[in-house]
Parts: sequence; structure tokens; C-alpha cells
Amino acid sequence: MQLRNLIHNVYSFTPSRLVKGSTGFMLIGAGLLGLLQSCNSSNGETPVKEAAPVVATTEVVTLQKGMLSSSLQIPGELLAFQQVDLYAKENSFVRKLFVDVGSEVKAGQLLVSMEAPELGSLEAAAQSRLKSQEALYIASKSNYERLLETSKTPGTISQNDLDQAMAKKNSDFAQWDAAKAQSREVANRKAYLEVRAPFNGVITARNANPGAYVGPSGKGSEFPLFTLQEQKKLRLVIYVPEAYTGYLNQQDKVKFTVNAFPNEKFTAQVKRLAGALDLRLRSQRIEMDVTNDNKKLLPGMVSNVIIPLSTKDSTFILPKSAIVSSQERVFVVKVVNNKAVWVDVKKGRENDGKVEVFGELSAGDTIVKVGSEEVRDGSTLNIKQ
Repeated sequence: MQLRNLIHNVYSFTPSRLVKGSTGFMLIGAGLLGLLQSCNSSNGETPVKEAAPVVATTEVVTLQKGMLSSSLQIPGELLAFQQVDLYAKENSFVRKLFVDVGSEVKAGQLLVSMEAPELGSLEAAAQSRLKSQEALYIASKSNYERLLETSKTPGTISQNDLDQAMAKKNSDFAQWDAAKAQSREVANRKAYLEVRAPFNGVITARNANPGAYVGPSGKGSEFPLFTLQEQKKLRLVIYVPEAYTGYLNQQDKVKFTVNAFPNEKFTAQVKRLAGALDLRLRSQRIEMDVTNDNKKLLPGMVSNVIIPLSTKDSTFILPKSAIVSSQERVFVVKVVNNKAVWVDVKKGRENDGKVEVFGELSAGDTIVKVGSEEVRDGSTLNIKQ
């Protein structure tokens, strides 16, 4: 009630009095404001102070260099070291097959014999012509030699007759040579009626039966007589991406597995590198030799090749949890004077929860072990020692 009367008295002042006592009025107003505030807080409750922000304890690691060894798994394909499709060169009929699918053969072994009656007629004609030309040459040669001996007596044989005899002898000799060549050609064609293995291997396909018509053209030639594969030695073919081409060299050995024997590891040795990238795949073709004496592995099998990725130079290595990957950047949180500093990095290889990092870092830097975007750049950190 007293406060209300005081306020009433203050506002009841005339303007003239306000002007004259403006200083006093200001003092009174300030007193009233303090009085009002004290009344508002005089309800018995103690004002609550704002709690200071709690800084979480941050675990850190010291940046060091090390050697990170990892591996890369690439699909590959096993191929026969040598493979050939065997066709008939001459139009003929299959007479006898000496091997079948699965037969293991040696180089030079007879696989199939064929017959072509017309080649027999050609051979007889070639032999007849050969003998005829041989007889003509022998006769012309004897005639020339007699004329040459007689011409030693002056005035008996003219030079023109001697020259014609020598020309006839040379012509007959050329015809004899042509007859011999024709005879050899027919003999070679007859040899094509026998197909032999060009190398040691296994017959994996057979597409002919006795009596079938075969040849370089026509019915029966759309498929090969046999397919021969060398299986005691295989090629393992892989395509290595551009980023990993420097990790494999000739004579390196790698391990691989196949679906048929998932619990068994096989060894292959690098032998041939393409030396160029495939323009389509942007990868390099690499061939490895696989010893397969027991023929346990088969051509056509898909393999999983394990390529060791070991470097000669040490690099900075951090726990994978220290790397923060956002939509905009990849960074680590570096601690400088107890403050967070975001440092952009590039990731390298990963293995066993560790990853290579490349950026503006130095050995001995303090890095937050579990990085997060919540640790803002420039914020104060409570470091856990």
C-alpha cells in the first residue's frame, strides 16, 4: 500500500515541478525500479545460475609412420596353357578315331585317320608324270653329252645344234623338277588325312564319328574334330586396376582359391605382364603360371586371387575411427594448444582397423582418436592424457 501511495505521489507532480526537480525525479525512478525488482524476487525463491558448459574428455593418439601391409582380392580365370581346335584340311571321310574325350595324348600321337579316294588318283597321276619327265630329261641329257663330245672334232657339229640340245636338256630338267614338286604336293595332302597331336595334352571335345564327312568347307566342318588342351600347366589370368599395377612384378608369387576347393590355397607365379592398360577396363592383364601335375585344377575355373599390397616406404598410419568422411571433405581433427583443427587428408590402404593418411601432417602430431563433425573446428578440447 505504501508503494502505491509513493507511485501516486510521484506521478501527481505538476510539469513545472518535474522540470525543476528532474534530477530528483530520475533518482526516485531508479529507486522505484530497484524496489520493484526486489519485490518480484522476494517470493522466497533463490535465483538459479546458468551451468557452465561441460567439456567432454577427448582421447588422442600420436601420429607416427609405419608400414601397412594389406592384400587385394581380384577375380581371375584359369586357362589351359595351350589349347587348339583340330580341323580336317582335306575333304575326306573319317576312317578311324584313336582317342576320345578325356584321353591324355603325347605330341605326335595319331588322333584320327581319314580317307579321300580322289587323292589316290591324283597321286597315281603325279607319279606317272614324274617318271615320264625323268625319262625325257635322261634322254635329252644323253643327246647333249654325245653332241658335246662330237663337237670336239672341228667341223662335225655346229654351235647352233649344240645350243639347242643344251636348251632341250635344261627344259626337260625343269619339267622334271615341276613333276617332283607336284608329287610332293599330293604326298603332303595325303599326310593331312592323318591328324596328330601338336603337343602333350588332354582331349576335351570330340565332334566326329567314323564315316563322317569332314573338310575345310562344307557339312561336317563347322565344328573341330577335337579340342586339345595342355592341363598340367595352366595360365591364371587377372586384370589389375590401374591403382594397384605397381604391386606385382615378374617372378612374384601369389595365392589363390577356387570354388571347388574353398579351404585350399594354391600358388601361382607371375610370368607375363601386358605392359599397357586395357582401354576399356583401365586395368593391366597379368598372366601367372600354375603347376597342375595332378590335374586337380581345370581350365575355365573362376579363382579368387589374393595380391599382397606391401610398400617399401613408410607412411602415416591412424586408426580408422580418426578419419571423418563427410559429404564435403575427408579430414582428421588435429589438436593444437588444446584446440581442434580440421586437417584435410586423403585415405590410402586399409587393414586391421588402420588406414594410411596423406595430408599436411607431421610426425608427432596429436590427433583425436575418434573423429566427429561434432568436434567443431577451433573448439576447446579437454585432452585425456
